[in-house]
Amino acid sequence: MIQINQLKLPVTHNEDDLKAAILKKLKIREEELLSFEIRRRSTDARDKASIYYSYVLLCHVTNEKNLLKRNRNKNITQVNIKKYELKPTGTVNLNFRPVIIGSGPAGLFCAYELAKNGYNPIVIERGKKVEDRMKDIEKYWETGVLDTSSNVQFGEGGAGTFSDGKLNTMVKDNMGRNREVLEIFANHGAPSDILYLAKPHIGTDKLIEVIPNIRGTIESFGGEFIFEKTVTDFEITDGKLAGVKLDDNSIIPCDIAVLAIGHSARDTFKVLKSRNFEMEQKPFAVGFRVEHPQEMINEDQYGKEYESKLDAADYKLIYHSPEGRTVYSFCMCPGGYVVNASSEEGMLAVNGMSNYKRDSTNANSAIIINVDTSDFQSEDVLAGVEFQRNLEKKAFELGKGKIPQQLFGDFESKKSSTAYGSFNSCHKGNATFADLHLVFDEKTNAIFIAAMHDFSHRLCDYDRFDAILSGIETRTSSPVRILRDEEFESNIKGIYPCGEGAGYAGGIMSAAMDGIKVAEMISAKYKSETEGN
Repeated sequence: MIQINQLKLPVTHNEDDLKAAILKKLKIREEELLSFEIRRRSTDARDKASIYYSYVLLCHVTNEKNLLKRNRNKNITQVNIKKYELKPTGTVNLNFRPVIIGSGPAGLFCAYELAKNGYNPIVIERGKKVEDRMKDIEKYWETGVLDTSSNVQFGEGGAGTFSDGKLNTMVKDNMGRNREVLEIFANHGAPSDILYLAKPHIGTDKLIEVIPNIRGTIESFGGEFIFEKTVTDFEITDGKLAGVKLDDNSIIPCDIAVLAIGHSARDTFKVLKSRNFEMEQKPFAVGFRVEHPQEMINEDQYGKEYESKLDAADYKLIYHSPEGRTVYSFCMCPGGYVVNASSEEGMLAVNGMSNYKRDSTNANSAIIINVDTSDFQSEDVLAGVEFQRNLEKKAFELGKGKIPQQLFGDFESKKSSTAYGSFNSCHKGNATFADLHLVFDEKTNAIFIAAMHDFSHRLCDYDRFDAILSGIETRTSSPVRILRDEEFESNIKGIYPCGEGAGYAGGIMSAAMDGIKVAEMISAKYKSETEGN
């Protein structure tokens, strides 16, 4: 297979133009090009006067050796694309089927690989199936009536289902796990462009269709899902797992369980602490969702000539304060919505969400400030959880259960907002104006304000008076790490901490890939044939 790197074309090109560019680059006739595949496409907008797409392409040609002899271009190489495959090599017998606790990306993709290889896992999810979960979330956004087990955080697909559905990751991967995740999504109804876009995303409206399809495949492989049941305790014998206890007091016997609980499972963290699981405090970040008109972001990123010709623009910003704090954009949602993502009574947390087309009028991003473990002022391993909860209680009280919002100019001046400026908020869930400057202390507010002004040097007018702040963003990452050894087991043998909640991932892709890694570890130790099930 021949790979072409950095093939550049104007953003207005069509498929015929792409094919012609390939033929020219390879110096071959049309009949010599048997097929080609877009492996990656990114947008280069550094020069606003000349924005183009940059491609990486795989080409199947008639005579690769002769082509390589004729072309000494460093961007034309021969490659061998290896497809990911999990190959069980374990020798230890399992007495019972593996249990996977949580059906977010980590649990779901771990279950997929195990089920595909004959392990017949049981997936336990405290929330509901996606289709029923959607009804509960819409009810909450309309009425404020919260189901603490079925919401933006809990339910099939995890918190990532009701987000932008971003599938890019910074995780280094030489094993093909990244591609495996993308192909599983695409094979189950996700848009095919996720296979090559540099910053792929699915969107909530597509994810709620894709996730049930993946569930169906897992079930066809022999997996089983148990919804609306919460794991409340663990049966442990001589330091090894013997079973998991559910909230109806039933016990599922098992030799191994994958702990893919998500970072909002605060009640489970408490159980783990009481059961002497080895855990440690972990840094995270907190802040506000900030909204701007998407048209403004498009023009900032693409210029006036191209802003209507390209998809909704995103951005990535970072500011290092003199005080040693880092402020940065997180989970940026082009053409998205700010959503009420609460999961506990009397507390309020927000997140960002986009549909596949990213066609709302606003861009939003979390602008967050790093929180170090020294900020907790406590040796309690769950001090970070309480830190988050205290902020969420403040936000709930300020908004009286609604999303509290404030214009940036009023936040800076410590004044109450009474109306939106030149654009309105795009949000899911009821919102109200409140004094968000009361959430953090004055020092933290000053750092946030300085960051907003600094960002305006890179994105024009980012610190505009009527930028809309929504509070509070606390669920950026897990406040704890559940320790695991080189074989991915916790100190309680048979339990495999996994994904974002366990502190080993940050986003859909990295969590899904961690789920696959755990499946690899299990299959390297245990046989797939189960007994006693």
